[in-house]
Amino acid sequence: MKKILCIGEALIDMICTDKGKPLSEGEHFLKKPGGAPTNVAAAIAALGGSVELSTKVGTDPFGDHIVQVMKEFGVGTKHMLQDAKHFTTFAFVSLMENGERDFYFNRGADGQLSKQEVDSIDLDEFSIVHFGSATAFLPGPLQEAYSLLLKKAIERNLFISFDPNYRQLLFGHQKESFVEQSWNFLNQCNFFKVSDEEAMMLTSTASAKEAAAVFLEKTKAVFAITIGKEGTILGLNGETFIVPSIAITPVDTTGAGDAFTGAVLYQLSFKPLNPAVEFSAELWQSLIANGNKAGARTCEYMGAMEAFKHLNNNIFK
Repeated sequence: MKKILCIGEALIDMICTDKGKPLSEGEHFLKKPGGAPTNVAAAIAALGGSVELSTKVGTDPFGDHIVQVMKEFGVGTKHMLQDAKHFTTFAFVSLMENGERDFYFNRGADGQLSKQEVDSIDLDEFSIVHFGSATAFLPGPLQEAYSLLLKKAIERNLFISFDPNYRQLLFGHQKESFVEQSWNFLNQCNFFKVSDEEAMMLTSTASAKEAAAVFLEKTKAVFAITIGKEGTILGLNGETFIVPSIAITPVDTTGAGDAFTGAVLYQLSFKPLNPAVEFSAELWQSLIANGNKAGARTCEYMGAMEAFKHLNNNIFK
């Protein structure tokens, strides 16, 4: 089994439990550790994988909480740095009566992970590096650290995984920059996972099928486009395949995509990836099918971290 390194944001989601109220009127909030790459790392560890998380949190109680939760899952935390000068990042979210989200992002320590701190990581320990973007494409030290790690991973011929994690509420006014930065990773990674909405946005197309055709033409990576209850579009070697989803009654879809990615990377950690090799379409379909199972299992519980407690590799049987 190879070790996996995940890099990106670690934060606290403060979810308003006063249904339908804007944040300005909300009085009750539920604290949940999160951040896409943090979720992916937790999912990998829950399945029994070997994983480290590179991120930065504050020395406040919230940063302590995230570190402790990661340790409880079995995620390696030596690259989770705590910064006394910056508070742990927060995302406040409330679901409005019209279905829209009232959102406020209070960015702190996660954006301060520096090139120097990333440069100190011994990549000889790892065979897979996963980039879960979201806040990493916002201006700041993390953006530079992210790019440096990509360069180093390529130089060492590591297997590179990418999930853009587009958030309209964060990048609505910087969409062009987000797309440009994403394509830099899409063109250089070995595997990427996107939602159907992200696929269409990144390719300026009107359907996931059209987006898949663009990815096949413009990238060399194996890719997965999640299309909800219909399953996942798998693309590789000039072909696409539909891998069916799992029928469930969803309770909460939070973290389902991260569980999917974590499950795929967990399985890849048992394969000969250094140097990266090509696998058959049949093998990839099996990996994606198991990713769908992990995502479906996550939807059966409230909250990503709570759901990951119920993940184990028995779900693949």
